[in-house]
Amino acid sequence: MTDKLEIHKADGAWVVRAGGAVIAESRDALEVTEGGTAPVVYFPREDVAMAFLDASDSRTACPRKGEAQYYTLHTKSGEIADAAWSYEAPLPGAERLAGYLAFYPDKVTVELL
Repeated sequence: MTDKLEIHKADGAWVVRAGGAVIAESRDALEVTEGGTAPVVYFPREDVAMAFLDASDSRTACPRKGEAQYYTLHTKSGEIADAAWSYEAPLPGAERLAGYLAFYPDKVTVELL
């Protein structure tokens, strides 16, 4: 197991769905692996329907990526608190994540098309 942070372009087209709506769809997503955790797909902000998202007050800190800002997702079915996050000012080594958002797969559907 490695603690190394790896960021590379994700193969194919990726989509995020929630509450019957497509929230994001991209062929320019990034795949991030870190330690022994499952890969996480990050979507470019321009490929995310930001009108469905509002910044929340939640923040966390990652020693490799920096401070994460969280977003509440608004769907026709209701709100999904802290469904997505981004690193607005990533630490050195994680700079590629600036302008990208990731989504919790237990709160929304994230899948390869």
